[in-house]
Amino acid sequence: MNNNEEHIEQEEHWVSVSDLMAGLMMVFLLIAIVFMVNAERERNKVRDVAVLYDRLRTQLYQDLLTEFAPDLEQWGAEINPDLSIRFGRPELIFDRGANKLKTGFEDILQDFFPRYLGIITSVKYRDDIAEVRIEGHTSSGWLGQEEDSAYILNMGLSQERTRSTLDYLLLLPEVQQEKYWLKAHMTANGLSSSKPILSLGGEEDRERSRRVEFRLRTDAESRIAAILESYQ
Repeated sequence: MNNNEEHIEQEEHWVSVSDLMAGLMMVFLLIAIVFMVNAERERNKVRDVAVLYDRLRTQLYQDLLTEFAPDLEQWGAEINPDLSIRFGRPELIFDRGANKLKTGFEDILQDFFPRYLGIITSVKYRDDIAEVRIEGHTSSGWLGQEEDSAYILNMGLSQERTRSTLDYLLLLPEVQQEKYWLKAHMTANGLSSSKPILSLGGEEDRERSRRVEFRLRTDAESRIAAILESYQ
């Protein structure tokens, strides 16, 4: 083989390698484009769910406020944009250290809960409610106990109070037609003193910390989580 033939053979070899590299670059480029398009679609899905969730929460908050605004002051209650309803006058709810509902709070619940249930199980919201949480909260103290023991004792007390509340609600005649839905969606959660209410000075407001809250969780979180899992 002379030098010219060898030179031509080497050129053909390098041309074939160059073609191969160019082809691989095109493949990688196409993969990158497909990935970016899919990622953009997923981001749009997350954005759309977030927008729908925000609209749902805003509308539900307004409907709850419209329904209960005239009653909140006498109940010692407040409705918050995070869809929590707080009953914060402990003298109306439980005696100190007790888990039995006071008659006054039973009367409030008998008025409040059927109306509340009517809103959240309406066609507008029913399929978007993932959980109805009854939360029991206490202050951080327990007479004669150090901090850790007080926390544990208050945890038991808060759980007993939420169970008492749940038991009373499930027996209300006005909610019997929705009992199956309630048992699938409603939970009782004792939180002890883990979420105290603070005064303007940053100190715990022990009276307001002793409270019962109703809190709604929509299924937007699970929808977003399912989309994010598709990235993995």
